[in-house]
Amino acid sequence: MTAPDHHHWMTRAIELAEQCPVVEGAFSVGAVIVADDQEIATGYSRETDPKVHAEESALDKLDPADPRLKAATIYSTLEPCSERATKTRMPCTDRILAAGISRVVIAWREPSTFVEDCIGVEKLKENGVEVIELPELADAAMAMNRHLDLS
Repeated sequence: MTAPDHHHWMTRAIELAEQCPVVEGAFSVGAVIVADDQEIATGYSRETDPKVHAEESALDKLDPADPRLKAATIYSTLEPCSERATKTRMPCTDRILAAGISRVVIAWREPSTFVEDCIGVEKLKENGVEVIELPELADAAMAMNRHLDLS
């Protein structure tokens, strides 16, 4: 079995992030769920409603019992959130853990723009999820968010 082409799938997630309606108070993020080198779901920020996150949108398109999820990789242009402003929605990190996804690939970590200390990567790793960071694609993944304070 050949190794997954992380750059290919992250580029696909970046293309999805470019489709996000731009707003002042939120990041534009794209996500792709891949199993057996096949795209099984995609999502992007604000795709289905003004509060939906990319990972949430992609996961909502699959049955939570879909057996492909256990061997899947989710590619997200931004570190999955570890908390939500809307307390009625589960953080994306928790959604990924609940789905049983074993690998998460990100392009950049969430800056303190909206959340002081995002711990998505740490929480995933603590729960046995492999996390791969692709900093060489961070600039491309941040491009559609330049209107925000990215410090």
